[in-house]
Amino acid sequence: MANAPLLDRHFLERLERLTIRWHRSFPGLVGGHNRSRFAGGGQEFLDHRNFHPGDDLRAVNWRAYMRLDKMFLKMFQIEPRVPVRMLLDTSSSMTADGGGKFDFARKIAAALCYVGLVRLDTIEVLPFGSELHEGKNCGGGRHRFSPISRFLEELKPSGNTSFMKVVREFLNEYPQRGLVIVISDFLDEEGAEQGLQYLADYGNELMLIHTWADEDRTPPWKGECDFVDAESGAKLRVQVDDEARRLYTEAFDKFAEGLRTVASRNRGKYAGLPASMSLDEALFGEMIRTRSIA
Repeated sequence: MANAPLLDRHFLERLERLTIRWHRSFPGLVGGHNRSRFAGGGQEFLDHRNFHPGDDLRAVNWRAYMRLDKMFLKMFQIEPRVPVRMLLDTSSSMTADGGGKFDFARKIAAALCYVGLVRLDTIEVLPFGSELHEGKNCGGGRHRFSPISRFLEELKPSGNTSFMKVVREFLNEYPQRGLVIVISDFLDEEGAEQGLQYLADYGNELMLIHTWADEDRTPPWKGECDFVDAESGAKLRVQVDDEARRLYTEAFDKFAEGLRTVASRNRGKYAGLPASMSLDEALFGEMIRTRSIA
Protein backbone atom coordinates (compact mmCIF):
# COMPACT_ATOMS: atom_id res chain seq x y z
CA MET A 1 0.00 0.00 0.00
CA ALA A 2 1.39 3.42 -0.99
CA ASN A 3 2.25 5.86 1.80
CA ALA A 4 -0.11 8.79 2.29
CA PRO A 5 1.22 12.10 0.90
CA LEU A 6 2.79 14.49 3.39
CA LEU A 7 0.13 17.12 2.65
CA ASP A 8 -3.36 16.64 1.24
CA ARG A 9 -4.81 18.67 -1.62
CA HIS A 10 -7.17 20.72 0.57
CA PHE A 11 -4.33 21.83 2.83
CA LEU A 12 -2.18 22.75 -0.17
CA GLU A 13 -4.95 25.00 -1.49
CA ARG A 14 -5.07 26.83 1.85
CA LEU A 15 -1.31 27.37 1.72
CA GLU A 16 -1.61 29.34 -1.52
CA ARG A 17 -2.50 32.54 0.32
CA LEU A 18 0.77 32.53 2.31
CA THR A 19 4.17 34.09 1.57
CA ILE A 20 7.58 33.36 3.07
CA ARG A 21 8.83 36.57 4.69
CA TRP A 22 12.22 38.12 5.31
CA HIS A 23 13.27 41.63 6.24
CA ARG A 24 16.89 41.92 5.18
CA SER A 25 17.53 43.73 1.91
CA PHE A 26 19.61 41.83 -0.63
CA PRO A 27 20.74 44.36 -3.30
CA GLY A 28 19.71 43.41 -6.83
CA LEU A 29 17.46 40.56 -5.70
CA VAL A 30 13.71 40.25 -5.20
CA GLY A 31 11.32 37.79 -3.59
CA GLY A 32 9.62 36.91 -0.31
CA HIS A 33 7.68 39.92 0.97
CA ASN A 34 7.87 41.53 -2.51
CA ARG A 35 4.47 40.65 -3.94
CA SER A 36 4.94 42.35 -7.32
CA ARG A 37 4.81 39.25 -9.53
CA PHE A 38 2.25 40.29 -12.13
CA ALA A 39 2.20 41.12 -15.83
CA GLY A 40 4.72 43.61 -17.12
CA GLY A 41 7.80 44.17 -19.24
CA GLY A 42 10.61 41.68 -18.82
CA GLN A 43 8.50 39.13 -16.92
CA GLU A 44 7.88 35.54 -17.91
CA PHE A 45 4.55 33.79 -17.27
CA LEU A 46 4.99 30.59 -15.27
CA ASP A 47 1.87 29.45 -13.47
CA HIS A 48 -1.60 30.11 -12.04
CA ARG A 49 -2.80 29.98 -8.47
CA ASN A 50 -6.21 30.38 -6.83
CA PHE A 51 -7.40 33.94 -6.23
CA HIS A 52 -7.68 35.07 -2.61
CA PRO A 53 -9.27 38.25 -1.19
CA GLY A 54 -6.78 41.10 -1.34
CA ASP A 55 -5.02 39.90 -4.50
CA ASP A 56 -4.54 42.32 -7.39
CA LEU A 57 -7.52 42.05 -9.75
CA ARG A 58 -5.29 43.12 -12.64
CA ALA A 59 -3.56 39.73 -12.48
CA VAL A 60 -6.77 37.66 -12.73
CA ASN A 61 -7.06 35.43 -15.78
CA TRP A 62 -10.48 36.66 -16.88
CA ARG A 63 -10.68 34.28 -19.83
CA ALA A 64 -10.31 31.34 -17.48
CA TYR A 65 -12.97 32.91 -15.25
CA MET A 66 -15.41 33.09 -18.16
CA ARG A 67 -14.86 29.41 -18.96
CA LEU A 68 -14.64 27.94 -15.45
CA ASP A 69 -16.51 30.47 -13.30
CA LYS A 70 -13.52 30.49 -10.93
CA MET A 71 -10.87 33.15 -10.42
CA PHE A 72 -7.19 32.32 -10.98
CA LEU A 73 -4.19 34.61 -10.60
CA LYS A 74 -1.50 34.73 -13.29
CA MET A 75 2.02 34.38 -11.84
CA PHE A 76 5.14 35.78 -13.51
CA GLN A 77 8.84 35.22 -12.89
CA ILE A 78 11.07 38.16 -11.95
CA GLU A 79 14.86 37.67 -12.06
CA PRO A 80 17.08 37.49 -10.16
CA ARG A 81 15.54 36.20 -6.93
CA VAL A 82 16.78 35.90 -3.36
CA PRO A 83 18.13 32.37 -2.82
CA VAL A 84 16.15 30.44 -0.20
CA ARG A 85 17.89 27.41 1.27
CA MET A 86 16.40 25.01 3.77
CA LEU A 87 18.56 22.97 6.13
CA LEU A 88 16.53 19.98 7.32
CA ASP A 89 17.84 17.96 10.27
CA THR A 90 17.95 14.22 9.46
CA SER A 91 20.04 13.13 12.45
CA SER A 92 19.01 10.27 14.74
CA SER A 93 17.71 12.60 17.47
CA MET A 94 14.81 13.41 15.12
CA THR A 95 13.47 9.86 15.63
CA ALA A 96 12.05 10.76 19.07
CA ASP A 97 8.36 10.13 19.65
CA GLY A 98 8.44 7.08 17.40
CA GLY A 99 9.49 9.21 14.44
CA GLY A 100 6.67 11.69 14.96
CA LYS A 101 9.10 14.59 15.34
CA PHE A 102 10.78 13.86 12.02
CA ASP A 103 7.48 13.36 10.22
CA PHE A 104 6.28 16.71 11.58
CA ALA A 105 9.51 18.41 10.44
CA ARG A 106 9.11 16.97 6.93
CA LYS A 107 5.55 18.27 6.73
CA ILE A 108 6.65 21.75 7.76
CA ALA A 109 9.40 21.57 5.12
CA ALA A 110 6.92 20.42 2.47
CA ALA A 111 4.47 23.20 3.35
CA LEU A 112 7.14 25.91 3.08
CA CYS A 113 8.33 24.48 -0.22
CA TYR A 114 4.80 24.66 -1.59
CA VAL A 115 4.37 28.24 -0.37
CA GLY A 116 7.62 29.14 -2.11
CA LEU A 117 6.62 27.39 -5.33
CA VAL A 118 3.29 29.21 -5.49
CA ARG A 119 5.08 32.55 -5.02
CA LEU A 120 7.72 31.50 -7.57
CA ASP A 121 10.58 31.41 -5.07
CA THR A 122 13.21 28.73 -5.64
CA ILE A 123 14.08 26.69 -2.55
CA GLU A 124 16.93 24.24 -2.19
CA VAL A 125 16.31 21.60 0.49
CA LEU A 126 19.52 20.36 2.11
CA PRO A 127 19.31 17.45 4.58
CA PHE A 128 22.05 17.37 7.20
CA GLY A 129 23.36 15.43 10.17
CA SER A 130 27.07 15.18 10.83
CA GLU A 131 27.58 16.64 7.34
CA LEU A 132 25.66 18.31 4.55
CA HIS A 133 23.89 15.75 2.37
CA GLU A 134 22.84 15.94 -1.27
CA GLY A 135 19.96 18.34 -1.68
CA LYS A 136 17.03 18.94 -3.98
CA ASN A 137 15.99 22.14 -5.79
CA CYS A 138 12.35 23.08 -6.13
CA GLY A 139 11.19 25.99 -8.24
CA GLY A 140 9.10 26.99 -11.23
CA GLY A 141 5.56 26.95 -9.84
CA ARG A 142 3.26 24.73 -7.83
CA HIS A 143 3.09 22.06 -10.54
CA ARG A 144 6.69 21.19 -9.54
CA PHE A 145 5.69 20.17 -6.00
CA SER A 146 5.52 16.39 -6.52
CA PRO A 147 9.31 15.84 -6.94
CA ILE A 148 10.20 17.69 -3.73
CA SER A 149 7.39 15.94 -1.85
CA ARG A 150 8.74 12.55 -2.93
CA PHE A 151 12.27 13.62 -1.97
CA LEU A 152 11.10 14.51 1.55
CA GLU A 153 9.07 11.31 1.89
CA GLU A 154 12.14 9.20 1.11
CA LEU A 155 14.44 10.81 3.71
CA LYS A 156 15.42 8.67 6.70
CA PRO A 157 16.98 10.05 9.89
CA SER A 158 20.35 8.63 10.95
CA GLY A 159 23.72 9.60 12.38
CA ASN A 160 24.97 12.39 14.62
CA THR A 161 24.63 16.17 14.44
CA SER A 162 27.51 18.59 13.89
CA PHE A 163 26.27 22.12 13.29
CA MET A 164 29.71 23.69 12.99
CA LYS A 165 30.86 21.21 10.35
CA VAL A 166 27.59 21.54 8.43
CA VAL A 167 27.73 25.36 8.50
CA ARG A 168 31.32 25.39 7.23
CA GLU A 169 30.36 23.08 4.37
CA PHE A 170 27.29 25.17 3.62
CA LEU A 171 29.16 28.49 3.50
CA ASN A 172 31.83 26.97 1.28
CA GLU A 173 29.22 25.56 -1.11
CA TYR A 174 26.80 28.51 -1.05
CA PRO A 175 28.69 31.82 -0.71
CA GLN A 176 25.78 33.93 -2.01
CA ARG A 177 23.77 35.49 0.81
CA GLY A 178 20.08 34.72 1.17
CA LEU A 179 17.41 33.35 3.48
CA VAL A 180 18.43 30.21 5.37
CA ILE A 181 15.60 28.19 6.93
CA VAL A 182 16.77 25.67 9.54
CA ILE A 183 14.30 22.98 10.65
CA SER A 184 15.77 21.03 13.55
CA ASP A 185 15.61 20.05 17.20
CA PHE A 186 19.04 21.79 17.43
CA LEU A 187 20.37 19.02 19.68
CA ASP A 188 24.14 18.88 19.30
CA GLU A 189 26.64 17.96 22.03
CA GLU A 190 28.86 20.82 20.83
CA GLY A 191 25.96 23.27 20.71
CA ALA A 192 24.21 24.86 17.73
CA GLU A 193 24.38 28.59 18.52
CA GLN A 194 27.89 29.27 17.29
CA GLY A 195 27.23 27.68 13.92
CA LEU A 196 23.98 29.60 13.54
CA GLN A 197 25.76 32.85 14.38
CA TYR A 198 28.32 32.12 11.65
CA LEU A 199 25.47 31.79 9.13
CA ALA A 200 24.21 35.22 10.14
CA ASP A 201 27.68 36.79 10.24
CA TYR A 202 28.14 35.85 6.58
CA GLY A 203 25.12 37.97 5.67
CA ASN A 204 22.33 35.36 5.64
CA GLU A 205 18.95 35.95 7.23
CA LEU A 206 17.93 33.17 9.61
CA MET A 207 14.57 31.50 10.02
CA LEU A 208 14.91 28.96 12.84
CA ILE A 209 12.11 26.41 13.10
CA HIS A 210 12.62 24.55 16.37
CA THR A 211 10.64 21.33 16.61
CA TRP A 212 10.59 18.94 19.53
CA ALA A 213 8.73 15.92 20.85
CA ASP A 214 6.82 16.44 24.09
CA GLU A 215 9.24 14.03 25.82
CA ASP A 216 12.14 16.27 24.75
CA ARG A 217 10.78 19.08 26.92
CA THR A 218 8.88 17.25 29.67
CA PRO A 219 10.07 13.69 30.38
CA PRO A 220 6.99 11.56 31.12
CA TRP A 221 8.91 8.95 33.12
CA LYS A 222 9.39 8.57 36.87
CA GLY A 223 11.68 6.47 39.03
CA GLU A 224 15.06 5.09 38.08
CA CYS A 225 15.50 5.40 34.32
CA ASP A 226 18.24 4.48 31.88
CA PHE A 227 18.59 7.11 29.16
CA VAL A 228 20.35 6.33 25.88
CA ASP A 229 21.57 9.10 23.58
CA ALA A 230 19.91 8.55 20.17
CA GLU A 231 23.03 9.70 18.35
CA SER A 232 26.09 8.73 20.40
CA GLY A 233 24.62 5.71 22.17
CA ALA A 234 25.91 7.02 25.53
CA LYS A 235 23.95 5.76 28.54
CA LEU A 236 22.99 7.56 31.74
CA ARG A 237 21.07 6.22 34.74
CA VAL A 238 18.97 8.90 36.42
CA GLN A 239 16.48 9.00 39.27
CA VAL A 240 13.55 10.97 37.90
CA ASP A 241 11.13 12.70 40.27
CA ASP A 242 8.92 15.78 39.99
CA GLU A 243 11.76 18.13 40.91
CA ALA A 244 14.09 16.60 38.33
CA ARG A 245 11.42 16.94 35.67
CA ARG A 246 10.83 20.59 36.60
CA LEU A 247 14.54 21.40 36.39
CA TYR A 248 14.83 19.58 33.06
CA THR A 249 11.94 21.55 31.57
CA GLU A 250 13.48 24.80 32.83
CA ALA A 251 16.78 23.86 31.16
CA PHE A 252 14.98 23.06 27.90
CA ASP A 253 13.15 26.40 27.94
CA LYS A 254 16.47 28.20 28.54
CA PHE A 255 17.94 26.29 25.59
CA ALA A 256 15.02 27.34 23.36
CA GLU A 257 15.34 30.95 24.52
CA GLY A 258 19.00 30.89 23.49
CA LEU A 259 17.98 29.92 19.95
CA ARG A 260 15.36 32.67 19.91
CA THR A 261 18.01 35.18 20.99
CA VAL A 262 20.36 34.15 18.16
CA ALA A 263 17.56 34.74 15.66
CA SER A 264 16.32 38.04 17.09
CA ARG A 265 19.72 39.70 17.53
CA ASN A 266 20.40 39.00 13.85
CA ARG A 267 16.97 40.26 12.69
CA GLY A 268 15.85 36.72 11.97
CA LYS A 269 12.86 34.64 13.01
CA TYR A 270 12.36 31.85 15.55
CA ALA A 271 9.31 29.59 15.72
CA GLY A 272 9.00 26.89 18.39
CA LEU A 273 6.79 24.07 17.13
CA PRO A 274 6.19 20.97 19.28
CA ALA A 275 5.47 17.93 17.14
CA SER A 276 2.19 17.47 19.03
CA MET A 277 0.94 20.76 17.54
CA SER A 278 -1.40 20.43 14.60
CA LEU A 279 0.02 21.39 11.23
CA ASP A 280 -2.80 23.90 10.89
CA GLU A 281 -1.82 25.69 14.11
CA ALA A 282 1.87 25.55 13.21
CA LEU A 283 1.46 27.19 9.78
CA PHE A 284 -1.58 29.42 10.23
CA GLY A 285 -0.95 30.16 13.90
CA GLU A 286 2.57 30.20 15.32
CA MET A 287 4.49 30.88 12.11
CA ILE A 288 2.23 33.79 11.21
CA ARG A 289 2.47 35.16 14.77
CA THR A 290 6.28 35.06 14.55
CA ARG A 291 6.10 36.73 11.10
CA SER A 292 7.96 33.84 9.48
CA ILE A 293 5.21 33.70 6.89
CA ALA A 294 2.31 35.99 6.11
